[in-house]
Amino acid sequence: MNSFLTKILSFFLAVFILFSTSSFAVNMHFCCNKLVDMAILSKAEACKDKVQKKDVSTKKCTTFQEKNCCNSRSFLKTGDDIIKKANNELQAEDIVFLNTFFYTYINLFEGLDESVVPFKHYRPPLLFKDIQILHETYLI
Repeated sequence: MNSFLTKILSFFLAVFILFSTSSFAVNMHFCCNKLVDMAILSKAEACKDKVQKKDVSTKKCTTFQEKNCCNSRSFLKTGDDIIKKANNELQAEDIVFLNTFFYTYINLFEGLDESVVPFKHYRPPLLFKDIQILHETYLI
């Protein structure tokens, strides 16, 4: 389950890096404040209907044939070309850290030569009363 979530997370991070470094353009064509055509990576087509020019001073948009009502907008997302490359040179502090890390990690799994029992030479405590019977606690 953990490796599956790691694969999903790495996939989404790779897609995020891809979209953050790439550039694209979205072109939109509006007529009467309604979206008529939208195109990604190409130019949006204008109205296909025959456009008639009317000499009306008011700019209220009632039909698609009015020329003043059509406009085009574009959204451009530029890519980020400035990506900092990883520094692969090891400094003196890094080498010291790696040496101590590997030394402690390798010694962590070395077994002891003999099993050490810390209470081997101690005498058991002197009990005057049986504590389990006194407190009425019995292990079954």
